[in-house]
Amino acid sequence: MRPPETRPGDTIALVAPAGPVPADLVEKALPVLRGWGVEVRVGDCVRAAPSGYLSASDEARAAEFTQAWLDPTVTCVLAARGGYGSQRMLDLVDWTALGAAGPKTFAGSSDVTALHRAVNVHLGLETLFSPLPATTLFDAVAAEHLRLSLFEPDAVRTITSSTSSPLMPGTATGTLIGGNLALLASGLGASEQGSARDAIVLLEDVTENVYRIDRMLTQLLRSGWLDGVRGFVLGSWESCGDPGPIRSLMLDRLGAFGVPMVWEFGFGHVPASPTIPLGAQATLDADTGTLQVLP
Repeated sequence: MRPPETRPGDTIALVAPAGPVPADLVEKALPVLRGWGVEVRVGDCVRAAPSGYLSASDEARAAEFTQAWLDPTVTCVLAARGGYGSQRMLDLVDWTALGAAGPKTFAGSSDVTALHRAVNVHLGLETLFSPLPATTLFDAVAAEHLRLSLFEPDAVRTITSSTSSPLMPGTATGTLIGGNLALLASGLGASEQGSARDAIVLLEDVTENVYRIDRMLTQLLRSGWLDGVRGFVLGSWESCGDPGPIRSLMLDRLGAFGVPMVWEFGFGHVPASPTIPLGAQATLDADTGTLQVLP
């Protein structure tokens, strides 16, 4: 199910389901978000004093997310930043109550991949794998693509990349799923696991050595999660070392599927990252580096 478009006057709830949020980056992002003509409601965990690697307790983060979703005036729940911790709160969320509240847009990326899987699987909703506003990567290009994805999604149904190149040629159509590789691998065995069958899988990560990327890919392969996959869209591998070995690793571990695969599509932990709708049907053209999101 595709959530309704955001409209001027709507309310966006800013939440912190994972790590602590730098106060200066929140203050920098708020005028940008409010400039879209919406009210921005900032959650308590977003404003919480930094303590360790979590923005607040698991219970507090789950309550913030739940309250934002159940608030009838909120049309979009937006994660302020990633870090670590989204998985820890998933079992504390009443997904039945969220389902009864009706569809809303959920957006974010990185560690928030765990919440994308949960919303996709438990609520049957499309979500937006988007740049995080309380980060240094929320530049003008990234912010504008997110705005269009919320307010005018038909204007960004064609997503292209000037940096991409085909690792495996061809075209494929399927459901867009995936996100951060580490979170996909660590989610295996959980109720949100789902499957990549008939899907185009997005993969990206940050600050991981090539052998760790190999291990996570191998985990997905051996679990059978990738069985029936139709294509791969590979994003950024920021601070993961020399891209050459990573590129070779992708061909080594994923090339045997014989499906279209595009390298360096430009999403993830990089500036000007586009927003990509997870759960939507799309056609990947690896040769031209184009994702066409279908109506």
